[in-house]
Amino acid sequence: MCPDGAKLSKRHGALGVGAYRQMGYLPEAMINYLARLGWSHGDDEIFSAEEMVEWFGLDGLNKGAARFDFVKLESINGHYIREARPERLFEVMVATAAEVGRAVDHAGLTANADTVLAALPELQPRAKTVLELIDLAQFIYAVRPIEIDTAANEQLTDDARSNIADFVEILRELSDWSVAAIDAAARTFAEAKALKLGKVAQPLRAALTGRTVSPGIFEVMVLIGRDETLARLSDQARRH
Repeated sequence: MCPDGAKLSKRHGALGVGAYRQMGYLPEAMINYLARLGWSHGDDEIFSAEEMVEWFGLDGLNKGAARFDFVKLESINGHYIREARPERLFEVMVATAAEVGRAVDHAGLTANADTVLAALPELQPRAKTVLELIDLAQFIYAVRPIEIDTAANEQLTDDARSNIADFVEILRELSDWSVAAIDAAARTFAEAKALKLGKVAQPLRAALTGRTVSPGIFEVMVLIGRDETLARLSDQARRH
């Protein structure tokens, strides 16, 4: 049944297994969720297939009609995404992008495998489905000028764009393109402008990724490289 008590139908989520895969759910998450849907083992929510076999008993079966809850399914899926090996997740991302016809993402992921793998530990805690994970990785292979979403665009005020233009000049002079060096430069810049670091970092994130959520912004700069960082920031600085 649905959370509201209505009979489960295609409209409510009675789909084939392949559909859930295309929606970005991992097999182990689906098995965990479906097992828990009609059976319980105390208050345990997460368990492996081995634990399921060991713990299963008829006395744990629910007497009432089970209710399908996408919020709970996403929560469980998010757990398995956080716990998965980046290498395995990357393979699933590539396969999912191909299966759902996201040719640009499939090509971008494949061409930037090492960079995506390096970013995944930062991205995994932020995603509840594989599709969300793919969306979060798009900043790596985005084509300039990158698309800025509505929330990110709100960060790019005239003052923010002016600050980006000034910071670009500082970045050009950095001899050490590392997270530590960029972080130190940003903190010095923010202090000189009498700004909190977030007032510098968030517009940089918006300009570099087109979103308000990403890995640490200085990690992003290292991942995409000096040339791409300067080019993306310059694209947005020119608009003020």
